[in-house]
Amino acid sequence: MRPQSLMLTFLGDYLYRQGRCVYSGTAIAVLGRLGVSEHATRSTLGRMVNRGLLYRVRRGRRMYFGLTPRTVAILRDGHVRIWRTGAVNEDWDGTWTLLGFSLPEAWQRQRHDLRSQLAWAGFGPLQGGLWIAPGRVDVSAIVAELGLATRVRVFRAHADELTDVAQLVHDAYDLDRLAQRYREFADRWSDPPYRADPLAAHLAIVTEWLRIIRLDPRLPVRHLPADWPAIPAQKTFQHLEAELATPAAAAVAPIFESVPEETAPAADSGG
Repeated sequence: MRPQSLMLTFLGDYLYRQGRCVYSGTAIAVLGRLGVSEHATRSTLGRMVNRGLLYRVRRGRRMYFGLTPRTVAILRDGHVRIWRTGAVNEDWDGTWTLLGFSLPEAWQRQRHDLRSQLAWAGFGPLQGGLWIAPGRVDVSAIVAELGLATRVRVFRAHADELTDVAQLVHDAYDLDRLAQRYREFADRWSDPPYRADPLAAHLAIVTEWLRIIRLDPRLPVRHLPADWPAIPAQKTFQHLEAELATPAAAAVAPIFESVPEETAPAADSGG
């Protein structure tokens, strides 16, 4: 797990919606429990500032870090995915979002960027330039960012009774790879790492779980194999997270130092 991913989990657990800026020494101490060096943590904080994910607040000789609107949006998305939508799509209403595109042969970079963004948004390739995703997916931001409004067409649709939806899902998505991620998660956490340190364990399990479900298009469970491993994996996560949350919060309390947040500057490139 990358230090930035662990840092975002830490910020989501203890800074999101708190209106505070956290002391760099707190971040160093917390990530150190997962084997991240002080140098790596300081470098991560600096890169996150340069990328517009954090801003600095100096108090005497101490440096504190606050959340920018961009990071608040990332953390909000993570909270929704973990606590609201989850990994198992049991309430799908049968709606699909279809996206068709036609790009000139020379537009290799634009085609690659569009496909990458669509995969991240939960789409799978159906055939040619036609991609599909379960539910109602808003792709306006993706299309606008890539400047492809005149090259993309989006539809909402329901599959006809002649369509084998389970086969459609199998053809458009790499189910084996997705299932393997859930199996590996369940295996690894059947004997939880960092057993003696609930704070480290909590950060690790939330970070890993969020990474997996962010790669999951949340396909309708009724069209997935009967032994779909996301179901037991999610139960494992929920059980362990509930078990670890309170002792993790107790462990971080004595080392957590913060100050009230300030308005994030328009740009921060300081050292």
